[in-house]
Amino acid sequence: MTVSDSKVTWLTQDAYDRLKNELDELIANRPVIAAKINASREEGDLKENGGYHAAREEQGQQEARIRHLQELLRSAKVGEAPKDDGIAEPGMVLTVRYDGDDDEETFLLATREEGGSGSLEVYSPDSPLGKALLGAKENESREYQLPNGKTQKVTLIKAVPYSPEAAMSEG
Repeated sequence: MTVSDSKVTWLTQDAYDRLKNELDELIANRPVIAAKINASREEGDLKENGGYHAAREEQGQQEARIRHLQELLRSAKVGEAPKDDGIAEPGMVLTVRYDGDDDEETFLLATREEGGSGSLEVYSPDSPLGKALLGAKENESREYQLPNGKTQKVTLIKAVPYSPEAAMSEG
């Protein structure tokens, strides 16, 4: 079984386009990095050539990001934003209150890629909190296990569809 068989990432068209553009730019930049490596290699002794090692490191990071984006986009399902029905699901901005705390916390329930560069915290639907809240309705309380083994009760106050404009105004 491959990673893409078990994991589907839902992306809005906007997020898909943004990631596809990043991938295209990284691929277009490959010859630039290769030229940088070749130029550094021609400077001589590779053991003491910081420019060469930095260029190789940059190439490695870039190739890893290219592979990650290719796999993500290959397994992505592009869909509409979730309905504004007050039910917690991926793509929703959730406002919650933890039992024993008067403060509310607002975050996007989605993958890190879906969240983009907004100032909104992003929690994965696969996280303990995300799993606990999936399918919850407004004013419904759920419990989930903390890393220390204790149980935390959380109440969903509000669930609204994510929009990039809303994310920008959060911060």
